[in-house]
Amino acid sequence: MTAPDTRLLILGSLPGERSLAQQRYYAHPQNRFWHLVGHAIGADLSGLPYEQRLATLLAHGIGLWDVVASATRTNSSLDAAIRDVAANPLAELAATLPRLQAVAFNGGTAARIGAPLLEGSGLSLLPLPSSSPAYAAMPLAEKERRWQAIGKFVGSGLPASPRQSI
Repeated sequence: MTAPDTRLLILGSLPGERSLAQQRYYAHPQNRFWHLVGHAIGADLSGLPYEQRLATLLAHGIGLWDVVASATRTNSSLDAAIRDVAANPLAELAATLPRLQAVAFNGGTAARIGAPLLEGSGLSLLPLPSSSPAYAAMPLAEKERRWQAIGKFVGSGLPASPRQSI
């Protein structure tokens, strides 16, 4: 989900079973994604219907996608179970978004697979702690603090300047 004025692209690794079944980003009720991104942009996304959540992200210049196009993951929604990865064409997508300034990776797996695909793009690459309930090693308050990094790309309300080409 992107729009021509996307300034920040948030990439997950691969949707979990519930998200795939519901055809929705971050559908598991214990996943903290909607809370974390809402906290960073100053919007209560968790309380909104799904379509309004997406519309609010787009209004803030935020797009969503996944690093992994296809993979094998048997009987688990955990990133540790991901095998046989085929990555999405991230550089090609980024090239279609003239206002894109940054890509945030939701979790270590997304960053490990996605960041090398965007090296040399001129984009700010932001590895963020996973919003997954499976990543409980970091307290929510620390996750909130680290997710604030996305605010400088979406929070000003000013038009973003296009990425410069070299």
